[in-house]
Amino acid sequence: MPPRKKLHSSISEPSASAPGSLLWRDAFLRQIGPTTPIYQLFEHLPDIAFFAKDAEYRIACASRLFYERFGFQSESEILGKDDFELFPSRLADAFRRDDEAVLRSGEPRINLVELFFNRQGIPDWFVTNKLPLRDLNGRIIGLMGTTHSYEARKAMLQPFLNLDKAVDFIRAHFRERISVESLAHAVHLSPRQLQRKFIEAFGVGPQAFVLKMRIQAACEALQIGTQQIAEVGKDLGFCDQSAFTKAFHQQIGLTPRQYQLQFRLRRKSL
Repeated sequence: MPPRKKLHSSISEPSASAPGSLLWRDAFLRQIGPTTPIYQLFEHLPDIAFFAKDAEYRIACASRLFYERFGFQSESEILGKDDFELFPSRLADAFRRDDEAVLRSGEPRINLVELFFNRQGIPDWFVTNKLPLRDLNGRIIGLMGTTHSYEARKAMLQPFLNLDKAVDFIRAHFRERISVESLAHAVHLSPRQLQRKFIEAFGVGPQAFVLKMRIQAACEALQIGTQQIAEVGKDLGFCDQSAFTKAFHQQIGLTPRQYQLQFRLRRKSL
């Protein structure tokens, strides 16, 4: 048989070396025009939403699941908005800190557990991944990410991670003092197994997971402003105000008093 003729292409044949292959890939990707929104592929992945932001933290593109969660009917309605226009200030503050870390370091942040409290005060959360976006010269011009609910995450992990009972236990008792041993006993795992499984699923151990939930609940309480700071800490299982202030500052970057004052000033400016 005569040799097959090669099809002509504007992209050169990739070389056998890795650098040559990367150059070929980059040349191909540069040909993709803005009318081909690759991120719409996420619309065919159940419970996974995609978003991208520019360097000013404004939404630059979003998959259907992402913008429909905010009640929008089309992507154009959410473009240009930032987190402070979409979320309560406490959540927006946390999201902005993560975004700033990605833009500043150029490093991705993976398996971020972001907590939401519903109207009944029951916590639910999403697992988020954020990566930097770079231009043709390698400069960071924004970030992109995916987010999916814990329930979706649980469904994907369930065959080999039995954490649903542990998570349900934490949701019911996070205001109390929970030791790793007592949590492991409640879900019939050894402390070592529980630690390993939490890190695999959420990127943090169970103690850090509980602490993050407590601090997010503290943010909610401090915004309401009907309790003294020491009372908020005591209600969330901290031994004293000093321990509460230290943990809060490590998680949020502000003391509870600073956070409360900042929230009140922002609310007055609205």
